[in-house]
Amino acid sequence: MSDDPKRELLRHTLATLAYRGGKAVRNAPGAFADFSGGEGLRTPGKILAHIGDLLDWGLSIAKGQQTWHDSTPLPWNQEVGRFFAALKKFDDFLASSGPLQAPAEKLFQGPIADALTHVGQIAMLRRKAGVPIRGESYYAAEMVAGRVGPEQAPPRKEFG
Repeated sequence: MSDDPKRELLRHTLATLAYRGGKAVRNAPGAFADFSGGEGLRTPGKILAHIGDLLDWGLSIAKGQQTWHDSTPLPWNQEVGRFFAALKKFDDFLASSGPLQAPAEKLFQGPIADALTHVGQIAMLRRKAGVPIRGESYYAAEMVAGRVGPEQAPPRKEFG
């Protein structure tokens, strides 16, 4: 645990992204990756690849070596694995004593908030594709800094 409350808030936010993102991608059928929500919209596979790119970009900014890549989407399960791996790399850096080379607020407002937005898009596309996830009180959910893998606490208060 860091003595820097801003770093700890970023770590909690990444844990939140892992929890919400994990729920959005868990048990999605393989064909969901290519679901078309409409003209001009990214497919879930492209959105998930973009989230991985955002997390990689955020880590590069945090390390002071800003780089961006537009990745070609991998097969769904591999892209899900990439999502969690990117979260872990970013979280590991935030948990380290490595100096943060960008303001925590900028990391949140850019790559992290954008990734959260895109997780919401995947959740909406699941509903539109006929494979919705259950709603939940995320306030009641158990999210812990450092828990950024696919294994998450079970929902405490789902509805719908």
